[in-house]
Amino acid sequence: SAGLTEEQKEFQKVALDFAAKEMAPHMAEWDEKEIFPVETMRKAAQLGFGGIYVKPDVGGSGLSRLDTSIIFEALSTGCTSTTAYMSIHNMCVWMIDTFGNEEQRHRFCPSLCSMEKFASYCLTEPGSGSDAASLLTSAQRKGDTYVLNGSKAFISGGGDTDVYVVMCRTGGPGPKGISCLVLEKGMPGLSFGKKEKKVGWNSQPTRAVIFEDCIVPAGNRLGDEGQGFSIAMKGLNGGRINIASCSLGAAHASVLLAQEHLTVRKQFGEPLANNQYLQFRLAEMATRLVAARLMVRSAARALQEGREDAAVLCSMAKLFATDECFAICNQALQMHGGYGYLKDYAVQQFVRDIRVHQILEGTNEVMRMIVARNLLQG
Repeated sequence: SAGLTEEQKEFQKVALDFAAKEMAPHMAEWDEKEIFPVETMRKAAQLGFGGIYVKPDVGGSGLSRLDTSIIFEALSTGCTSTTAYMSIHNMCVWMIDTFGNEEQRHRFCPSLCSMEKFASYCLTEPGSGSDAASLLTSAQRKGDTYVLNGSKAFISGGGDTDVYVVMCRTGGPGPKGISCLVLEKGMPGLSFGKKEKKVGWNSQPTRAVIFEDCIVPAGNRLGDEGQGFSIAMKGLNGGRINIASCSLGAAHASVLLAQEHLTVRKQFGEPLANNQYLQFRLAEMATRLVAARLMVRSAARALQEGREDAAVLCSMAKLFATDECFAICNQALQMHGGYGYLKDYAVQQFVRDIRVHQILEGTNEVMRMIVARNLLQG
């Protein structure tokens, strides 16, 4: 909490308490039984965590990007998978709040901020992941409706959520032909694939989302035709900060677990904590965690201030924090020895849950491309 205001420390305390009492005791069960903890998330929404950086007039908390990062890091110490879904949900509500008209904002946001309803972000397709601008899902305008055909892959919450923020092609090839539509579960022609079996992130369902002559009112389009790719990318800048913050929480929890294990576990007649090699590794883990946290918070401030370098700083923070935090969690598992590989010990779940953070919201290879392009363009 170094460098935080008193108000931010209070947000952090509330989120840490919620994580410890409402999430951590159930983390393993949600993972093992693949439970989507709807009621727990609704409790979190009562604390204002359903629309953290959404405007208050539609039920949001109106907090800053830095406040949001602090909250997601704290919640992630209790269950990284559930917090990561909540971060995606928050990103979707923000996109509707920011790019929707007044009617759309008041129609969708209040029930999403309260988490009475849940949202999913639909950009990735079976044939377009990192090359998102090549997406093929098409929306043809017919009178006051769009007819949507195609499919989306790896959609967090898919099938269990109520609102789908979908990027689709309304024009020619490339990013300028993409628009953004908001779909609601139950619309004719909207269906879902089988629930995917995943290494981690098991407290949130992942499915393909399928559109077969799906009829969507034109009044559900966010912004203008052709604005969809820009909306998607602006959402992802915040999403990258959010997912990096979830990685920070997992790494923080793993450092504490390693610290405790080194103190309790004895080998060769003395606690592992007396081993200088392990002391040095623990020191490195804590140092890298603090460095990653500072980088994420710096990028969050830049995004909040609308600075020109915000997008590249978000990419740097996502790249650095997700790589470093995975290494920290993995080292914490190693320090547990054989116990770290047992599902009775939480450290293995943190390792499984944050591995995917190096892939989603833009792979870390794509983050490197964004940073390099920025540098070489001067």
